[in-house]
Amino acid sequence: MIYHSDQFRWDFVGANGLNSSSHTPNLDALAAAGTNFTHAVTNQPVCGPSRSVMLTGRYASETGVWHNGLGLRSDLPTLATELRKSGYTANYIGKWHLAAGSEAEGGGRGPVKVEHRGGFLDLWEGSNALEFSTHPYEGTIWDRDNNPITFKDEYRVDFLTDRAEKFLRQKQEKPFLLLISQLEPHQQNDLARMVGPKGSAERFINAYVPPDLRAFPGDWHQQLPDYYGACESIDASVGRLRKVLEEQGLAENTIFVFMSDHGCHFMTRNQEYKRSTHNSSLRIPFLIDGPGFQSASQMQEIVGIVDIAPTLLDAAGVPVPESMKGRSFLPLVHDAKARQAWPNKELIQISESMTGRAIRTKDWTYCVADPTGAANTSVSTNYHEYQMYDQRNDPHELVNLAGRKEYRETASQLREELKKLIVASGDPEPEITPARLYP
Repeated sequence: MIYHSDQFRWDFVGANGLNSSSHTPNLDALAAAGTNFTHAVTNQPVCGPSRSVMLTGRYASETGVWHNGLGLRSDLPTLATELRKSGYTANYIGKWHLAAGSEAEGGGRGPVKVEHRGGFLDLWEGSNALEFSTHPYEGTIWDRDNNPITFKDEYRVDFLTDRAEKFLRQKQEKPFLLLISQLEPHQQNDLARMVGPKGSAERFINAYVPPDLRAFPGDWHQQLPDYYGACESIDASVGRLRKVLEEQGLAENTIFVFMSDHGCHFMTRNQEYKRSTHNSSLRIPFLIDGPGFQSASQMQEIVGIVDIAPTLLDAAGVPVPESMKGRSFLPLVHDAKARQAWPNKELIQISESMTGRAIRTKDWTYCVADPTGAANTSVSTNYHEYQMYDQRNDPHELVNLAGRKEYRETASQLREELKKLIVASGDPEPEITPARLYP
């Protein structure tokens, strides 16, 4: 079972120990029992592309969804298609965001045609763009036959949790994959703000401000209280569903994943909330409990969303398609040699804000961008060094080291490593021009 929360920062999980205002007892319990991957990153920090990477184990430049509003390639194996081949049912509730305008009603904002559901062919109760078909206390999703399911006067997180609970309480004749995809704590787009449950913003009015935010202008002053409230609601939802799994006798044999598609920098790094190579965009909460992951441990290796489908297939004993470029990180949980051999390098692709590529290692983030400022293409063959951050000494990424001569040797090494990852992803090898001025 995958619980997917949109735009949930990794440091808003209390178990990660960095936020004195986070109230996430259920996520903390999940982390304590299972495995907490504390340095997981998204390979494309924006909604649709990230989801496409998670389901296919391929990079967004390959999935057909390299920016929002595009449709997932129908020829690619997904986590759902492969589990169904092995006798599982594949069930989906909530936000999809992987159908193009021609593949869903209302220009991509309504129900999704069956052939564009990525292999989720059993229970389906979703909306392609939940942020447009619903509001925090009312709206519409659609069932597998595209009949409307409406709600009113109930917080959206609770409504979707109700739907998931209903499914879990039904007798399951086969093993199942259930993916519940919440919108919160993502902003309500047409309101241009986050919306927590009623009364929660008042409770979090003077909440902790993470150091990476307080150093920069943005809209975090206005948005953080509601964001905290929405995160608290997500935590309560996780607790509800975990309790149902226990009551139904399903918990012992269920792998439970909590994750997000990207983080949130509250307009401190560009003109919106993600689409950058900073930790506030890239790092995600990633907690797994259940068979194979009951280690009560933290894993500090760098793992990516591209690795999720191969890992879960591996854990289920299902063959991983050769087309998937991610790798299973299941061995990290139990094998010290596997941890020593893990590459700790992830390729990041950026679209919409710019056309860029980055490498994230334990020690460094190194980012390059198309110097023309183009943001309407999936790939470039000409990049310039743009950003470089020292993760050991500057975890809040306050000082961009790109162009500084004392870091030239390290930048050159990272440039060559990034080129290798770019080629391995299927892109042509680019020219990368070194930065000559401090940014």
